[in-house]
Amino acid sequence: MNTDFNQQVDPLKDASRVVVKIGSSLLIDKDDGRLNRDWLESLAGELAGMIRRGQQVMLVSSGAIALGRTYLGMETGNLRLEEYQAAAASGQVILVQAYQELMGRHDIKVAQILLTPDDTENRRRYLNARSTLDTLLERGVLPVINENDTVATQEIRYGDNDRLAARVAEMASAECLVLLSDVDGFYDADPTTESDARLIPEIHEITSELAELAGESRTAYGSGGMATKLAAARICMRAGTSTLIANGHTTGPLTAVADGGACTWFLPSRTPLAARKQWIAGTLTPGGSLAIDAGAEQALRKGGSLLPVGVRSVDGDFQRGDAVLIVSPEGQKIAHGLVAYDSEEARLIMGARSQEIESRIGYQGGDEIVHRDNLVLLDK
Repeated sequence: MNTDFNQQVDPLKDASRVVVKIGSSLLIDKDDGRLNRDWLESLAGELAGMIRRGQQVMLVSSGAIALGRTYLGMETGNLRLEEYQAAAASGQVILVQAYQELMGRHDIKVAQILLTPDDTENRRRYLNARSTLDTLLERGVLPVINENDTVATQEIRYGDNDRLAARVAEMASAECLVLLSDVDGFYDADPTTESDARLIPEIHEITSELAELAGESRTAYGSGGMATKLAAARICMRAGTSTLIANGHTTGPLTAVADGGACTWFLPSRTPLAARKQWIAGTLTPGGSLAIDAGAEQALRKGGSLLPVGVRSVDGDFQRGDAVLIVSPEGQKIAHGLVAYDSEEARLIMGARSQEIESRIGYQGGDEIVHRDNLVLLDK
């Protein structure tokens, strides 16, 4: 990676898809436990500006539990699991209403998405969640995403929204993740105790030494610290996503970064699409195969998707989201891909045109049996 990265490329401005994560310490007024509306209003204006520029933006927002505690009159200190879940259920309503109101002033619609780890770790649920996000983003809607704390237990939860935001960025193939924090970025020592601590503006590799520097710091309202942000950056670097850590305690924090404000960039050596294709090609074990005709092979080699009309036979027993081999008319293994239909449905729609899918299986899914973003040629 070129050391003059920031002079040549602006990862935030140039990204077509961006995930912005904001923590509870930014959203919640520490004096009364209520929403910091002035700050949130300024952020809403920045998000609206990004969407108007044509960027697709997803927002991972903490704060529901803290708002719910105040709303329900719960005392400070540790809560039982069911009390956390009750606070989350109440606070999420307050949070989404605020986003809906503030983004509505900019004529931008908002949708709520609540996720559990299964939604990003299980391939079938992953594809469903990704498809929902794609549909919302294509319509210019701002998805507001949080962990589904009302049903999650300690054993089946992300534990912090830094990790959740990284998984969302990975799932959506976002080029940039923004972690707005209460510090300027990643330092070579703890800036709260070391006066000569130096901000590191760019990081290209996460080493064991960096992990030791991350420490165990926490904020008054949040569950994360620098260690969780480093873990999020590690997930994103593997996925080809740039990660930004910046101080959110200012009016217009995204504008401040764009104007050259202090921050830390974690910069990967490949793009999200390249990372995703490497994962498909080399990590997943195929659960079956699709034999295709010459026309379909030609379309794939030109960068197209695999349509049902080009499939001649289906072998194996697989589910939606599983990996399959794609085989040429001569029997050559030419591609790996993630299927949009299970094996039974694939057999019913093979040879069909896209408009015939619904009549064959009872519903209209995607036009492609394997989308080009979920497909990689093996001989390239």
